[in-house]
Amino acid sequence: MSRRPMARLIGARLQRREDPPLVRGAGAYVGDLRVPGCLEAAFVRSDVAHGELRAVDLAPARRLPEVAGAWSHADLPALPDTPPMLDRESVRGRPWPALATGRVRYVGEPLAIVVAADRYLAEDARDAARIDIAPLPVVLDPTEAAASAVRLFPGSDNVALQRDFGEPIGDPVWRAAAVVVEARYRQQLLAHTYLEARAILVSPRPDGGLTVWASHQAPHRLRGDLAGAFGLRTEQVRVIVPDVGGAFGGKSQTWPEYLAVAAAALQLGRPVRWTEDRAEALAGPPHGRGQNQWARMAADADGRILAYELHIDADVGAYPHTGAFVPVISAMIATGAYSIPQVHVKTRSVVTNTAPTSPYRGAGRPEAAAAIERTVELLARRLGIDPAELRRRNFIAPQDFPYTTPTGFTYDSGDYAAALDVALRELGYDRWRAEQARRRDTAAPPLGIGLCAYVERSGIGEEFGAVEACPDGTFVALSGCCSTGQGHATSFPQVVADVLDVDVDRVRLVERDTAVIPRGTGSFASRSMQIGGAALYRAAGELIDLARRRAAEKWAVPVDDVGYDGGELVAGDRRMPLGELAGAAQLRAEVTTSAPEAFPFGAYAAVVEVDPELGDVTVLRIVAVDDYGVVVNPLIVDGQAYGSTMQGLGQALYEDVRYERDGTPAARSLLDYLIPTVSELPPLAFAETCTPNPNTPLGAKGAGESGCIGVPPAIVNAVVDALGLDDPSALQMPLTPYTCWSAAQ
Repeated sequence: MSRRPMARLIGARLQRREDPPLVRGAGAYVGDLRVPGCLEAAFVRSDVAHGELRAVDLAPARRLPEVAGAWSHADLPALPDTPPMLDRESVRGRPWPALATGRVRYVGEPLAIVVAADRYLAEDARDAARIDIAPLPVVLDPTEAAASAVRLFPGSDNVALQRDFGEPIGDPVWRAAAVVVEARYRQQLLAHTYLEARAILVSPRPDGGLTVWASHQAPHRLRGDLAGAFGLRTEQVRVIVPDVGGAFGGKSQTWPEYLAVAAAALQLGRPVRWTEDRAEALAGPPHGRGQNQWARMAADADGRILAYELHIDADVGAYPHTGAFVPVISAMIATGAYSIPQVHVKTRSVVTNTAPTSPYRGAGRPEAAAAIERTVELLARRLGIDPAELRRRNFIAPQDFPYTTPTGFTYDSGDYAAALDVALRELGYDRWRAEQARRRDTAAPPLGIGLCAYVERSGIGEEFGAVEACPDGTFVALSGCCSTGQGHATSFPQVVADVLDVDVDRVRLVERDTAVIPRGTGSFASRSMQIGGAALYRAAGELIDLARRRAAEKWAVPVDDVGYDGGELVAGDRRMPLGELAGAAQLRAEVTTSAPEAFPFGAYAAVVEVDPELGDVTVLRIVAVDDYGVVVNPLIVDGQAYGSTMQGLGQALYEDVRYERDGTPAARSLLDYLIPTVSELPPLAFAETCTPNPNTPLGAKGAGESGCIGVPPAIVNAVVDALGLDDPSALQMPLTPYTCWSAAQ
């Protein structure tokens, strides 16, 4: 049966259902749960970045009132190691114990868990523990660590993973080029700074199983990891995700603290909760980004890019379990929006004595975009070609899609020049260039214009979706995704209601509970609507087909004679609501669907003013043009754009996880770690183009990470332009006043 065209609900700016209880303070997070008999946990942590762990004395902690228990690794010798998130090769020979044993490798590493009647008592007991650590040499920079004689893991070097993409580029290519540019860039480490830090509550069950509440992005992954770690059957572990205060990629993993909390709960036979505080979150994992990059680009006299070479040394922290694969994504999408005939990317994931990294909003794509977009800008400056025009000459043409890059990705669709043209028009590019020229003849603060054309990857894996008709005329949509703020309760019912041609208020969403949702992958990599929404679209269509077959049997007519109209089955003058059919027997369709990766894209433009005497940067305007394919709910997508743009602004100008030379983190509170607030919000303008995803019925691509990718290089390029720098290596993020002042000298 043919479906009507998507028009009524797909694309509607429906208000988010989730918001009223959240803004009233009626949300229920892990820390809000009231579970009878629940105890609270605190962790004794290393204050040494690298050392031999000689002793963990918990006797003073155990003697304090209302302390239910305290354990180090020696007390729990069967405590399982932390499982890797994806790549198992990088962790071979580098075990990550849930509680440190033998050696500590970063400040904040858990040494022991203390459980008491409340968090205050647990922290008092934590502070009573006596620790003896003999310091060892510290390595903090990934390039230095790769060559260092200091080994974090005996018997293994510090390069946990190394990959090459494309083919090595011979010297004749570089010698024959009209121009060759090269530069070094640093992608600083960032803290995730979600509103709600990591949290987990584990309650043992009489059957030996566990009920787990966690602030998480992938409940089925956590269920599988916990079951495997403690020798349980998968069905013995139930994971429930309540309200989540942000995730950004750092809540997709099974962290060592989760294993220790589960072990303590099993030891005591009582529920145990751990909620991470801000000091723990800033000092410990997960961090994001953290790359040293060396880039080289060759072009002919007309600005056609001939070759691009990129070397990445990625700081994955003390353990590679959660972040070693991120620089591989940077390598594979290194060429961005450009058709470059010869490409070679070499990436190394290196362990250091910083806290472990993980995917952080964008997860490898912002790092790649920063490298190539800053290098393209440098190339334009050297050739004396307008940077917008240079990009146009090298964009992959619309007729060349699907396009396979030299690094192995296959881009599905795109029109990169169209997005850039919209960005330039919305910015008023020619007007700002005229103002820039005028200022150069006066004493006015210099003005700079920076561009970024990006491509990102979204969606991966398969996803479960089901739609069930209820006897009361409503519908239930079930999804294996896991909203951590993306608005699924609004947008997923939009998809289902659109297919079923019913009022959206008749559809409710169920997700985030492994006892109700049989399987699922979760929400990360901007996959929710692209994969999860497509699964629900298919399931809704199959529900209609199933209902038509049942109605045909009931009415004894051919299936082709049964139509569907707005929630009712129709055959001649007979009509039957789906709810009536569901009253006789369960009426439910479920699917597991997958699709190739999609490649959203866009163009960003920034205008800045720089005070060369003070180094202050004022962002006068940012224009963001994104192409997410078909947008289901523009209101929700706008929210994603604002959030990711502000995080991109944070990386460009403010944020930096810094370590002292001994490996001690410099920031322990948000007084030390700067993030942008509404006071720093510059004038923003958003626009879109639409190139539908050809590989899903919805045509949607990911829409969650664009600003983190497009904003940083646009702002840095604008500052480089304002200061007239020919060596971009002199300007590294964050662009603090001192950094900009130094570059201006």
